[in-house]
Order: sequence, then C-alpha cells, then structure tokens
Amino acid sequence: MGHGGNVIHELTTDHREVEEIFGRFEALPPGAKDRKLLADKATIELVRHSVAEEAYLYPAVREHVKGGDALADKELEDHAGAEQIMKDIEGLDADDPRFDTLMTRLMSEIRSHVQDEEQNLFPMLQAACSPEALDELGDKVRRAKKTAPTRPHPTAPDKPPANKMLAPGAGLVDRLRDAMSGRGKEG
Repeated sequence: MGHGGNVIHELTTDHREVEEIFGRFEALPPGAKDRKLLADKATIELVRHSVAEEAYLYPAVREHVKGGDALADKELEDHAGAEQIMKDIEGLDADDPRFDTLMTRLMSEIRSHVQDEEQNLFPMLQAACSPEALDELGDKVRRAKKTAPTRPHPTAPDKPPANKMLAPGAGLVDRLRDAMSGRGKEG
C-alpha cells in the first residue's frame, strides 16, 4: 500500500486492495491453508490502513467536518471492533471451526465500514478541505503506513498524540516478527 494522490484516493485504493484479498479468500474452500495466508495478508493491510487513518484522517475530520467528533468516534469504534476480531483470528489455523466464522464477521464489518467512509465521510471531508490539504493528508497517510504496525494491538491508543508516538515502535517489532516468521510473504 502506498499509491499516491490525495488522502481519499489513497484510502479508497487501500479499500479495493483489501476487497480483492477478501474475494480471493472467499474463492477458496473452507479449511484451505491459503485462507490463513490471505487472512494474515488482509490483517497486515487493514492494521496499517487503520493506524494511518487514526493518526491523520480522523483528526482532520474532527477539525474540518461539521459534527466531526461524533463521526471520528464512530469510525474509531468500528476500528476497535475489527481489530479485536483480527486479534481473535491471529492465533487460529484455517481449519479451526471459529476461523471462518470470525473471518466472515470481519469481512462484513470491514465492508460496512468502507461503504460508510466512501459514501459519507470522504465526501464530507472533500467538501470541507482544500485540494492541497487533501494532498498533504495523503502524503502523511502514506508515511504512516510505512512504519505502522502489521498486527492487531486492540489495547494500543487510537488517538493522537499517543498513537503517533507508539505506532512506529510497535510497527518495527511487528515487521521483525513478520520477517522472522515469513508472515505476509505468501498469499
């Protein structure tokens, strides 16, 4: 992930990439080993995306969009729920009976969240911010994704400044763990 363009283009492209992973997941039979690889890949992308949104998108929504505090709080609630599901999935194998149930729930929640962002939040932000501000936010989001964690951390702070200070350290540890285990390299 890291596509260029303004924040809305960047995040919408992320959404399409995750949906493509979900489609590949759904095309495989239950219990297939590659479903776990795809679940890990989706988790990596979703966590990086969420951390970047929490660091830059939602503070911008709070600042620029009318009713932005309530909107941002709802989005953070969505993230917290999805992150807990991803944490629950993390320790399961593809043939665990809970795996498919949790993945189905995660995909449903993410799809609902994406639809809400793209139909409501993004148009409001676009109307409230200059093209230059949206471009700058896109750059910040891309930089944040490069150092963001790749594993769910449901108890980590999700609001600035604590999330901006802690995420890069957690991201470094996650990327080291991923490199050592090979997580995210297949699928």
